[in-house]
Amino acid sequence: MQTPFSVEATNLCKHVTSNDIRLDIIIDLNLQVSHAESLAILGSSGSGKSTLLSLLAGLDRPSSGDVRINGISLGELDEDGRAFIRSQYMGFVFQSFQLLPSLNALENVMLPLQLKGIKNAERLAREAIAKVGLTERIRHYPTQLSGGEQQRIAIARAFAPNPNILFADEPTGNLDGGTGKKIIDLLFDMNANSGTALILVTHDMDLAHRCQRVLKLNQGHLEAVN
Repeated sequence: MQTPFSVEATNLCKHVTSNDIRLDIIIDLNLQVSHAESLAILGSSGSGKSTLLSLLAGLDRPSSGDVRINGISLGELDEDGRAFIRSQYMGFVFQSFQLLPSLNALENVMLPLQLKGIKNAERLAREAIAKVGLTERIRHYPTQLSGGEQQRIAIARAFAPNPNILFADEPTGNLDGGTGKKIIDLLFDMNANSGTALILVTHDMDLAHRCQRVLKLNQGHLEAVN
């Protein structure tokens, strides 16, 4: 199980300018996610959900405001520093799987373990792949796997380093309904067993309500959802 952990966004803003027109995507947003909490962020397409996720993970920089990961200010770090924080604390599951095509399933799952400097990376990767039921596909490359299998390997990769927080961006967006349900069941089962905090971005209300807390991003602001 994980030790206490938190993600905190303070007065977070993100805007872009195109043809001298400013577009405010995130506006003075405040958010705190605690150890082992599961949070869903709802919003229509183009509402800025993925932008918010990128800001919280340090993949993008805010126009103003700050994000603190376990008390560490991402705004005070350069790109290498933010990458180190991601490798030490975070796991990711993306809509498009984001497996490296030149690596087989085992190598894809081993990669974050190796980047984190964890010993016995192969053993831990094999254990993670076994948990998602794909031991027989361990030497297959992404192009040899179905969409559901690729996402199961992506979940194994995300959980293998025992992250403090998992960011999931529309994790079933490229899957059919039946496969998507199995992936979500697997995601929540592994989340419950690991004590990892979860921030899930989705437009699916049914999926969102499997989380402990649901917020909606609307015109740059977060609103509570009953």
